[in-house]
Formats: sequence, structure tokens, C-alpha cells
Amino acid sequence: MSVSRLRLTGLDCADCAAKLASRLGGMDGVGEVDLNFGAGILTISHSIPVSEVIRMINGSGYGAEPVEAVSRPAHAPEGFKAGRRLLLTVLCGVFLGAGFIFSLTELPAAYSIGLYLLAIISGGLYTAISGWRAIKSLSPDMNFLMTVAVIGAAAIGQWSEGATVVFLFSLGNLLQSYTMEKTRRSIRELMDLSPREALVRRGGHEMRLPVAEVIVDDVLIVRPGERIAMDGRVISGLSAVNQAPITGESMPVEKGPGATVFAGTINGEGALEVRVTRLAQDTTLARVINLVEEAQAQKAPSQQFIDVFARYYTPAVIGAAVLVAVMPALIWGLPFVPWFTRALILLVIACPCALVISTPVSIVAAIGSAARRGVLIKGGAHLEAAGSLKVVAFDKTGTLTTGRPEVTDVLPLLAVPGPKGDENFAPYPPSPDGCNAAQSRLLAIAAAVESRSEHPLGRAIRLRAATAGLAIQPGRDYRSLAGKGASAVIDGQTYYIGNTLLFEELGVSAAAAAGWMEQLPADGKTAVLVGTATEMLGVIAVADRVRPGTRAVIDSLRRSGIQRILMLTGDHAATARAVAGQLGVDGFRAGMLPRDKLDAVRELKEQYGKVAMVGDGVNDAPALAAATVGIAVGGAGSDTALETADVVLLAGDLARLPYAMHLSRRALRIIKENIWFAILIKALFIVLTFAGLANLWMAVFADTGAALLVIANGMRLMRVGEAY
Repeated sequence: MSVSRLRLTGLDCADCAAKLASRLGGMDGVGEVDLNFGAGILTISHSIPVSEVIRMINGSGYGAEPVEAVSRPAHAPEGFKAGRRLLLTVLCGVFLGAGFIFSLTELPAAYSIGLYLLAIISGGLYTAISGWRAIKSLSPDMNFLMTVAVIGAAAIGQWSEGATVVFLFSLGNLLQSYTMEKTRRSIRELMDLSPREALVRRGGHEMRLPVAEVIVDDVLIVRPGERIAMDGRVISGLSAVNQAPITGESMPVEKGPGATVFAGTINGEGALEVRVTRLAQDTTLARVINLVEEAQAQKAPSQQFIDVFARYYTPAVIGAAVLVAVMPALIWGLPFVPWFTRALILLVIACPCALVISTPVSIVAAIGSAARRGVLIKGGAHLEAAGSLKVVAFDKTGTLTTGRPEVTDVLPLLAVPGPKGDENFAPYPPSPDGCNAAQSRLLAIAAAVESRSEHPLGRAIRLRAATAGLAIQPGRDYRSLAGKGASAVIDGQTYYIGNTLLFEELGVSAAAAAGWMEQLPADGKTAVLVGTATEMLGVIAVADRVRPGTRAVIDSLRRSGIQRILMLTGDHAATARAVAGQLGVDGFRAGMLPRDKLDAVRELKEQYGKVAMVGDGVNDAPALAAATVGIAVGGAGSDTALETADVVLLAGDLARLPYAMHLSRRALRIIKENIWFAILIKALFIVLTFAGLANLWMAVFADTGAALLVIANGMRLMRVGEAY
């Protein structure tokens, strides 16, 4: 069997979508059917031509076209179809209005009845066709129930009621279709971010190719102002790239040789040459789109409850309608028409449209809105879970901190010997980077010793020396002293750099640095000692700096309702305590391996119920997977983060975390509002129907109006980012 993916239009009712999937599954030559209502995408396996499937979908009142053919949100055929339904709805309204006017005159009733009949035919054409197909496949939906109600109204002479029902239902369908398409458009807009063609250099020639023909290792020529067509790595050029379409970052990011760029991002004023690293279907943008569409298809716990409720509710109300139509007249001898009318009203109320759509419309809007702002939420279940969190645990290195050690202090213990002939650099004025001559000499010695080292602390020292503009001559006879430090010969003198254990073995007293050796770890810094075999020259402090704005993120999380914030780290307790103090978290656990973090998350879940774990998506993968909600920082281009975490902050920093929490809480509140509103409306009209206070057009107005209000309420989530 072949497998096709079709994008559907006009699919505004989740219950009707389920019935459509059931009808498709009953067709000869059709195998597995997966209808993603949230994204409006149908995946179907079939042995019959796909045109037959599309014809059946069109006959049910919906539009369909292959996903591969969709390159822009609006298409002429789709617009034509929508225009035709709008025209029929307008005609229905005109005939309805004319019939009402004629009914007020002294003309024969046949004139107004004829106009009402024209209104029913024009406005109910699509409804009747869809209803007929639904009953043929033994899956009655709202279209069938509405058709029966209108025919019943006409049969007992309530022509104006029937025409009003048709007009309100047709108008409501148009509005629902428009609003649902608006929520889905956010994902289609993501699809349109990536250019369809790219300028490629192959074999010394430049050519413009469709992105589907671009292969890995091709070189893209990206001109100023152009969108980057593929994921890749910059091989030449320097420019600022606007990554907001992918990561939500507000400011452009400088890109030079070696930097990673993503498809769909916008090049600034410089020209770039980019070596392609991923095919078009594997780019970060394509993967985010696929994950978002899959996320919109996943059912949240509230949606599962609604599905079960609707499964029993609709048959129960239809059964009640049949009993109401026949029992009063047969058993008690009551007038047939009033009770038959009430039965028709119950048929209209039997469709759970507003109820079934209450959750998915909110999830579609929230997930789509978050994706446009650089937050990937991988399903309604995770969205709801994040909305009820009380505890958040953070990894430290690479999450709360930059993950890159930096030199923070250069502390000479005495005048550091300089080149031959110079004995004291201390009186010299400070250098431009704030180091005086003694500090510069100590830093130069340390960088020379570490010139051959690949240790993170050594790289931090070399970077600080380069930033200070120091000319470094690599030391000779470099030796790495495992677990202790390193040594090298500079100007005929052997220098050592390392920890206290190294200098204890050399017999060098560190008493002069005792104060710093106590204070620096308390401040969250690592002390690196520098000296010779006979004396201590100074201390260089290195620390993993806290990410800018992290304290503000912690404060925002508290305002959003998070009650307890913890830090889990593999660092020493002193360093962890210092960072925890800077950030104001409620507690920390130090010296933890990945397994320990996993156990800690499980303990927190037992103690608090729902727990979020925030990490960088690499060594934190086990803890992320075990948490109620795993949140990865720095997911753009990271396979581990995209696969493991439930929520991914694509920009690579924590700035979007409060937004994600706020959005989740708003979504959870709106979902509950929608569910209760839809249930109460149904219950109210059932009571009014049995009391004889409701009529057909009121029931349709309430049902369709409730669905529209539920959709509008859910769409408020699309604006959360603008106001937060």
C-alpha cells in the first residue's frame, strides 16, 4: 500500500473529524488512517488512487491536497471552495430574510414557504451531502443530526425554524473553519520560512537549485538580506543572522567561520558561504515543524476524558430524543407536534462539537504560538503537566551557568620575576584590561605553562591572556601531572601550575595564599596555584559564570506560581553553595553524577508529585526523561534535546522558561474554562428543552455559538507572548 499525507481544510469540528476518519477507514482499498485534527493533516495508507480518497473527502464537505504540494498557506482552489460556501451562506441569509418579510404580508403562505425552502437548499447543500455520507458509513455526525432536525421541522410545517437553523449552522461552520484555520496557520507560516531554492556553488560554478536537490557538503552562497535555505556551517564571511524564526531570540547573532546556521533564519548585511550539513527534510526547521504537528496530534488527559464523555453522551441524547418523540403520544396521549419538536431540539444538542473542540483548539493555539517564539512543547499532555507544576530542578553547568570556565581573579603573592634584568613589575601602571604588571606577568607564566594543555581551566587561562593582549611563548618540556596540574620550562626556569596537592609534594608552602584558598571556593571559584619548585608566586581564580539574567528568570518563575526551585550539580558543595546564593534558589545538591540526578528527580516526584527538570539535554538526559516535564536548554540543532525533552528552549538560554510556564498555566486554565462552559451550555439547553422554553434556532445558536466562543477563548493563547 502507498502512504499519503493530505492537508485538510474546513475541518473545524473534532467530533466530525473522528467520524470522517471512521468513514475513510471503511473504504475499500484503505488501510491505516491517522487524522491529526490539530494540524489538519491526514496520513493514510491506500491501494486505491489518492484521487479517490480526495474525492471522498471533498464529498464530505472538506478540502484536501497533498502536503508536498502545499508551499504557501493560501491556494486558489481552497479559496474558491471557501468562496463558494460563503456565497451559498449569503444566499441562504437573503432567502431567509425575504421569507420572513413575505410572511408579514398578506401574500399566500406558499411564497414565504418557497423562499424558506430555497434558504434550506442553498445553506444546507453541503450539510445534507455530508450527512448522507455519514449515515451510509454508519457513523452519524453533526451534519446528519442537523439534516434530520431540518427535515423534521419542515415535516411539521416549521419552515421558518428549519431555514433559520440551516442559516445559523452554515454561518457557524464558516466562522469555525476560519478561526481554526487561523490557529493552524502558525505552523504553515513556519513552513514558509525556508526558501524553496538556494544559490549553490558546485565544481567552481554557481547555480540556483531547488532545496530538495541540495546535498550535504554543497556550499551555499547567502547574500545580504536573504533567508538561509539549509542548515550548515559557515566556512567564510562574517554577518549577523536573525535567528528569531527558529529560536525566538530578539537580537541577531554574529556568525563567522565555524558557526552553525539554521534554515529559515535571515542573513544580515554580510555575505556568507555555508557548507550544508543536513538535507532539506532533516533541517532543524523541518524537524521542529514535524515535532509540532505530532505534538498537536497527541491527546492531553483532559481530551481523553472528553472523548470518553462524548462517546456516551451523544448516543444517550439521541436515544432520549427518540423516546421524547414517541413516548408521550403513545403512552400518555399527549400532542405529538410539541414533543416531536423537543426531540428535534435534543438532536441538535446531541452533537458535542463545542465540548470536543474545547481542548484541542487550546492546545493547537498554545503549541503553535510557543513554536513561533522559540519554545517547542511536544504534546498537549506536557502542556497540561507544565501548567500544574510546583517544583523545578535545575542542572547547574551549562544551564544556570555558561558552562565555560573564565578567569575571574589574578592574584600575585609577591613581585613576580620578569625577563632577565627586570625584578619588580609591581609599580607599573595597570594594563588596559585592568591587570597591573605583576598580574600580567603571573598570567603570562600560567598561559605559557598551559599552552600545550587541553584542560578546560588551561583553555580559560589562555583565553584571558589573549584577551589581555599578552604575547605568550609556549613553555618547553611540558609535562601533564595527572590529577595535580602541569609544568613547563620558561626562560630556563621550571614553573608549576595546579592544585594544593602538587605544591605539597614539591614542599612549597602555600601559607601566604591560605586566605584566598578559603575565600575563593566559598565564592564558587576554583583556585589554580602558580609557582616554582621553591616558592609560591600567586593564585589564579577560575569560575563558571552564571548566565546573565538567570536571577531574573528564577524570580519570574516564582511569580508564575513555582513554589520550590532546586539546583542539582556535580560540582563541589562550596561552588554549588556560592552559585545557589547568587541565584536565590531554595536548595541544592552537590557532587552528583547523572545517576544521582535521576534518583533525585524520582525522590522529588514522590515528595511533590509533579516535577520539572531543566538541563542541557546531554548528560542530563536520564533526569530529563524521568521528570514529569523534561525541559532542555539549547535545543536548536541538538538531537539529544529534541528527542529526550518534553519542552525545548531552542534559543539556548533560560529567558523563555518563564514564558513557557506562564503559557502552560494559561492554557490549563483556558482548557478548564472551555470544558465547563461547553458542559453547562448543553445541560442548560437540555433542561430548557424539557421545560418547553427552547426552540430549534435557539439550540443551534447555542451549540454553534458555544463552539465559536470556545475557539475564540482558546485563540487567546496565541497572544500570550505579546503581553507577557
